[in-house]
Amino acid sequence: MIVDIKRPVPSDIDIAQAAKMRPIIDVAQQLGLTEDDLDYYGKYKAKVHLDVLDRLADRPNGKYIDVTAITPTPLGEGKTVTTIGVSQGLDYIGKKVMTCIRQPSQGPTFGIKGGAAGGGYAQIVSMEDFNLHLTGDIHAVSAAHNLLSAAIDNRLTKELRWSTNFLAKALCP
Repeated sequence: MIVDIKRPVPSDIDIAQAAKMRPIIDVAQQLGLTEDDLDYYGKYKAKVHLDVLDRLADRPNGKYIDVTAITPTPLGEGKTVTTIGVSQGLDYIGKKVMTCIRQPSQGPTFGIKGGAAGGGYAQIVSMEDFNLHLTGDIHAVSAAHNLLSAAIDNRLTKELRWSTNFLAKALCP
């Protein structure tokens, strides 16, 4: 994506809405990936197949930067902004760069905590897709979390309070 930097810097939403996104296949091809290496989620998002590692095994490994923790500034610059900024900087100096960012919790989306899509010229577009749905993985995580919570709740509130004899008599009269 080409960034047209303006002074004074516009609001986050103005920057996001002015952004011209490139199709994900263009980005993938620039990195040496093919159409078959991706699972598409619309025109601008995709997951890379794990078997790409086998296909590209003869190539030298790249560098890995892991942004795991940072104390956000009062303006909210945290892990996402740092990750995007590092990626943009590496791209600017001509490095091939791919960034993987987890989908945010719903707290930022509903105003409970700071923004989750970054800010200024270091933000994710489209922020609506990123914050609300992305690839749908967050739903699977939520369902697994709910199942695990229900199993733990059942264990703590029922099974541990009742003896095996009580349960046997109750379930097999």
